[in-house]
Amino acid sequence: MFESLQQRFQGIFRNLRAEGRVGEEHVAAAAREIRMALLEADVNFKVVKSFVDRVKEQALGAEVLGSLTADQQVLKVVRDELIALLGESGGELKLSGRPSVVLLCGLQGSGKTTTAGKLALRLRSRGRTPLLVAGDLQRAAAVEQLRQVGAGVGIAVLTPDEGEDVLHLMRRVKDAAMKGGHDTVIVDTAGRLHVDAELMDQLEKVVKIVEPGETLYVADAMTGQDAVRSATDFAARIPLTGVILTKLDGDARGGAALSVRSVTGVPIRFVGTGEKSADLEPFAPDRMASRILGMGDVLSLLEKAEQAFDGEDAKLMARRLAKREFTLDDLQDQLLKLRRMGPLASLLDLLPKAGPLRGLDASQLDERRVGVVQAILSSMTPLERRRPELLNASRKRRIAAGSGTKVQDINQLLKQYREMRRMMKGIKGKWLRQALGG
Repeated sequence: MFESLQQRFQGIFRNLRAEGRVGEEHVAAAAREIRMALLEADVNFKVVKSFVDRVKEQALGAEVLGSLTADQQVLKVVRDELIALLGESGGELKLSGRPSVVLLCGLQGSGKTTTAGKLALRLRSRGRTPLLVAGDLQRAAAVEQLRQVGAGVGIAVLTPDEGEDVLHLMRRVKDAAMKGGHDTVIVDTAGRLHVDAELMDQLEKVVKIVEPGETLYVADAMTGQDAVRSATDFAARIPLTGVILTKLDGDARGGAALSVRSVTGVPIRFVGTGEKSADLEPFAPDRMASRILGMGDVLSLLEKAEQAFDGEDAKLMARRLAKREFTLDDLQDQLLKLRRMGPLASLLDLLPKAGPLRGLDASQLDERRVGVVQAILSSMTPLERRRPELLNASRKRRIAAGSGTKVQDINQLLKQYREMRRMMKGIKGKWLRQALGG
């Protein structure tokens, strides 16, 4: 997401940088370009007007005009205003009482059921014992879908008895949670293709019965202004406490992410960044603003790396490098850890779009090539991975047949491996001592 917006903003600041000293006419031209970029990204027009007015007011200050680094000054102004637009960080859920109820609402297809499972998994990792409640009795197979989601993450699911309506189910939610030893309840509610009176009337009754401590609107970021308009309708009838944006890993223009906080008045609490159960992250407005401007999100990248790479593993690898012992076994292990961090395209999105990375986009990454390398390495014996010099023509033909590749692919991998070995021989002892904690 935001790829098109990133490119537009980078072009705007490149033009400012080329001007040297920047005057009022340059700021006005940049403001017009920013306005067009945001409107094309499907940002709410009222939000755009207010945002651009604030940027112009700040950028026309004495510390910007006439400065030799005016492009950097304007960039800082735009970043600060983007952070203000996106709102404060929603933080973790405020759970009180026993059980504490979290209610998810939104339109059909926004990802409520999948998000319920992700949220339950996140709460369990923080010491809670959640219970999922199948409160969507409108959509065919919704109850079964939640059962499968719950089974996938190992979370219990409360489902309706045969012939039971949703309001009766809601009346026994808290008792069922207490009897099962659950301190948190996550209610998946019904949605529609559009907001209607029946949906909102039912939802208001559900809210009165379960008395949720958190009521979160789940919005599909791919739907742009439709998501914003629906969120506004829900906020007018239901006391929302936050928003969860789903499918932020898609190719939407980003209008919903930039508009929903302003029009609903409630913070974005979490964002869905992928299809896996763990792909739910707290929303950080400063990081999001940096990504929109092409400045990257290195902190998120480091957090992903910390989850994938164990500290002791890193020290062990450093010792092996110190002894020049980097083998194909090590390469396979590092590739597996890299894949656990997520798709390569999503990792690239977290890197600054400047310097050597300028112009590089996800279309230039061949995710399949990593899969081919893993298939080749998996088709080798442990001895062959430790001692690749044993790979003669006969062994290569066997590996190619086992991995569905060609001998040329194996030769290319071995060539790249040898180049990596040569590069690692040049690693300075100081870096290794730091990695080993010395």
